[in-house]
Amino acid sequence: MTKPHLEWKVLPHGPLSAIDEGIWAAVGEIPMPLMDLPRRMTVVRLRDGGLVIWSAIALDEANMERLETLGRPAFLIVPGEHHRIDASSWKFRYPELQVVSAPGAREKTEDVVPVDSTSPDFGDPDVLFCAVPGTGDEEAALLVHRPNGSTLILNDLIGNIRDTEGFGGWVLRKMGLAGDAAQVPKATELLIVEDRKALAAQMNRWAALPDLRRIIVSHGEIIEAEPAAVLRQLAQSLA
Repeated sequence: MTKPHLEWKVLPHGPLSAIDEGIWAAVGEIPMPLMDLPRRMTVVRLRDGGLVIWSAIALDEANMERLETLGRPAFLIVPGEHHRIDASSWKFRYPELQVVSAPGAREKTEDVVPVDSTSPDFGDPDVLFCAVPGTGDEEAALLVHRPNGSTLILNDLIGNIRDTEGFGGWVLRKMGLAGDAAQVPKATELLIVEDRKALAAQMNRWAALPDLRRIIVSHGEIIEAEPAAVLRQLAQSLA
């Protein structure tokens, strides 16, 4: 696992791009021994203009300046213990950030940065944080309601990397992060999933949302084609 950065270290990444009303994302890369692992940061604007930063990435100055025009960085969510790499440098840059982690990941997160809450109140009923059942509370999820529909933001529960090649691509496919369809990565099943039935039940509850428009994952493409059906299929795979 890549060591957390103590300074603002910019790794390769793309632009901060709009996903929906008040939702943006930037995709970057983490150099690994056998591959470059794609990762995604998601930014959500609250009703009061504050920003929720999910799985932070240190962006270049042009993109950070753009981010600051969108709102005030208010909450930094570390959605799982393997997504701490830029948390400390973000907190140093924005000292007033409230750091949030999944309850089961709090101890590991606090090895890098102090955690303010594991059950945050964003002051916005359209942005809801939860610890995911079946994961020992190690994984978090964020549900964002917008006029165009709801967006479910997940961390490592679903891998959806499609564009892979070479030995690194083979490794990603073996890990369950890459393939022809979205899947629960094998590493997630092994290290995080403690109760498959509880996780499957939660996926089915998300699938039942009447206006679910997309699923944003940390690793791989955003799922916008029949996201409810994808969740039901994954739930069935866990049963």
